[in-house]
Amino acid sequence: MTKNRNLSYKLDEEETGILEAYESGTLKLTAASKKMIEAAKVTLKKNKNINIRITENDLSSIKMKAAREGMPYQTLIGSLLHKYASGYLKEAV
Repeated sequence: MTKNRNLSYKLDEEETGILEAYESGTLKLTAASKKMIEAAKVTLKKNKNINIRITENDLSSIKMKAAREGMPYQTLIGSLLHKYASGYLKEAV
């Protein structure tokens, strides 16, 4: 079953098969896939707002870096805070 898709990228044979299974509703998730989906949902859950004060220069730098990455600057800040809190981002010594 091949659908007419306007994709700006090329899928390999395996990726095409996965997409077709998803579109037809026949895609079966493994237990590991289900666990990853749940972990992603928990990670993306936002339940607290904070207000911080930072210098205008720091905010401008963050906004430029976020723009280069193609994401909102708030998302970049949240990602950095999450990485630091999770131990994936360490202070330079």
